[in-house]
Amino acid sequence: MVDFKTIVNDVKTGKSYNVAVSGHHANSLIGKNIGEVVDGIFVGLPGYKLKITGGSDSNGTPMRKDLPGPRKRKLLLSDGLGFHEKYPGERKRTAVRGSAISAEIVQINMAIAEYGPKSVEETFASGEAPAEK
Repeated sequence: MVDFKTIVNDVKTGKSYNVAVSGHHANSLIGKNIGEVVDGIFVGLPGYKLKITGGSDSNGTPMRKDLPGPRKRKLLLSDGLGFHEKYPGERKRTAVRGSAISAEIVQINMAIAEYGPKSVEETFASGEAPAEK
């Protein structure tokens, strides 16, 4: 079975919530890409719509939207997601993951695209604390 840690960002309040996803809900997320809008039932938010904004694997390798598929590649990056230059014009070959969620992904970042009937704080108030920034 696949287990994911999902970080759900409430864009209205700026708070983030750490939610563990496992079982058939986690299997339903496999194959989804960065930028897709999924149903909030996968993370325990019925009635909500969540946009996948990124993620990382067990080594901390980030996902990039511009690399298709779930594979891990070494790309020559100048600046942006996965590498930040120390001086202007610096480039480096670094490992990044593709935009599709696979079984190797450990963390998935999501942002709320559409709000449901119940507030996010009420839903996660049962024992879950918001993640600090």
